[in-house]
Amino acid sequence: MSVAEDDATPYLPAVPASDEVRPIASLRRALPPDWDGQVDQFAIVKLDGGGIVRGWNVGAELIKGYAEHEIVGEHFSRFYRDEDRRRGLPDKLLAAAQREGHVEDVGWRVRKDGSEFWASVTISAIRSESGQVLGFVKIVRDLTSEKQSTDEQAALQRTFAHDLLSPVTALRGYLELVAEELPADHRLIQLAAEASDHLVAMAQALMADANSRPERGRRRATLDLVARGAVALVLPGDAPDRVAYGQMDAVPVVGDVLGLRRAVANVLENAAKYSDDVIEVEVYETDEGATVSVRDRGRGIHPDDLRTVLEEGERGRMADARDGGSGIGLASVRHIVQEHSGTVRITSELGSGTTVTLTIPRADDEVTPSE
Repeated sequence: MSVAEDDATPYLPAVPASDEVRPIASLRRALPPDWDGQVDQFAIVKLDGGGIVRGWNVGAELIKGYAEHEIVGEHFSRFYRDEDRRRGLPDKLLAAAQREGHVEDVGWRVRKDGSEFWASVTISAIRSESGQVLGFVKIVRDLTSEKQSTDEQAALQRTFAHDLLSPVTALRGYLELVAEELPADHRLIQLAAEASDHLVAMAQALMADANSRPERGRRRATLDLVARGAVALVLPGDAPDRVAYGQMDAVPVVGDVLGLRRAVANVLENAAKYSDDVIEVEVYETDEGATVSVRDRGRGIHPDDLRTVLEEGERGRMADARDGGSGIGLASVRHIVQEHSGTVRITSELGSGTTVTLTIPRADDEVTPSE
């Protein structure tokens, strides 16, 4: 959600010369009384000060599915998902519009038939001459097709990055084998290794960019299945020997499941890279929400690096150039978790290993009835 001050001067079309001294009044006289009824590309919803629907144009009927007589007198929160109502999003938007003049939001909304659409919403406060809020005007545009196109592009980008990363990683392994048979300072091997590292970094950057795009499709899942999916993604054949599952509670969450899986996968990739021992994975519930924990018994992270290792490009002083990577994995993890209003915590001891915990809000099992 973004809130902006409504201080820009609106553009007004030219009016006849005789009305130049009062262009706004002339414009009002020129508009027919049912002007909003002729707008069908945008939903124009008029709300009173309490959020009750008082006006409804043809665009709103086309986009949301309600006829005017079905919705006038109802609270506008019925257009929002259950989880958005539980966290008070409709009232927060009205409060922001009243405070700032208008508020903008992009997210999922619900039609009469229960289907969802991706909406761009602007809510503007309407005031009296004394400044009292009389109500609100809500303008909604359906951007579902644009979002689908963006999601398809992101999926294509993820596929490309994954398909590029696998052979390049294998190539780097082959170069290491060749390097064992040649002098350590062989120039061509060094150049080839640098080029392969660059390709790996590019593929990882593409993957991180695709996986950090917000709201690619929020849905309900359990965090244990997200974690198991990440293990299957990172260690498809080695999981029985490399991963030990501890407590694996089916804690419900609502979010971008693919992004969350990628965040856990990035943590697992680091654990597998910096440790040869068994990696311990757990999922459980805390007072803060749903938590997944990944623990390795590798080289650990230097205490002075714990505050910076989540920054993009920071790998920590214990990292070795031969490990590969460019320091974007954990930065991507933090970005994805923060998009879910969560936290990332890292504890580590040199020579003993590292534990990374990702915590996001737990989905509420109870469903709040529509207002």
